[in-house]
Amino acid sequence: MIDIDFELDSLDFEKNKDSLIPAIIQDDATLKVLMLGYVNRQALEMTISSGKMTFFSRTRQCLWTKGETSGNFLTVKSIHADCDMDTLLVRAEPSGPVCHKGTASCFNTDTEEGFIRELQKIIRKRQSDRPEGSYTVRLFDKGTNKIAQKVGEEAVETVIEAVAGNDPAMIYEASDLIYHLLVLLVHKGLSISDLEKELSRRHK
Repeated sequence: MIDIDFELDSLDFEKNKDSLIPAIIQDDATLKVLMLGYVNRQALEMTISSGKMTFFSRTRQCLWTKGETSGNFLTVKSIHADCDMDTLLVRAEPSGPVCHKGTASCFNTDTEEGFIRELQKIIRKRQSDRPEGSYTVRLFDKGTNKIAQKVGEEAVETVIEAVAGNDPAMIYEASDLIYHLLVLLVHKGLSISDLEKELSRRHK
């Protein structure tokens, strides 16, 4: 189910003479911007019905589903319209490189955007692929109680270093805490987004 916060008829497809509106594609896990494409009403309807991101090619003047030849599909998680109803922000899960040059993003940036989310993505992959010798896999195998125990241990160690005024050690222990908390979230079928929703609810 794709999360959509608008009615199709409310979008301003006629603002541009070609009846296309831009769609900014963002990695649902890391929030990294992946690419920019254009959609008309038909492309958007196909995207919503199939769950795969479909664009309108201005060069070929036809619809095209990202990944139809490469296999690197964009599985859409949410679509949000901007305040003018003429631009879309699409959060999607890429199944491979997004850029035709073989890179993860069409934007050449050196910044590590949203690495905690990237780590969450890695942890999920460990859970599904189960590589031999992985510490993360061993944690999953030990179950909720052991993972929760590790979260508690790392929390205590973080507090100890904070009280001691040892900032480098506190950062080290806090990093362990975040990692183990992410493992616990993934193990429970939850994510950082669930934490964000709860924090947002409290803020309101």
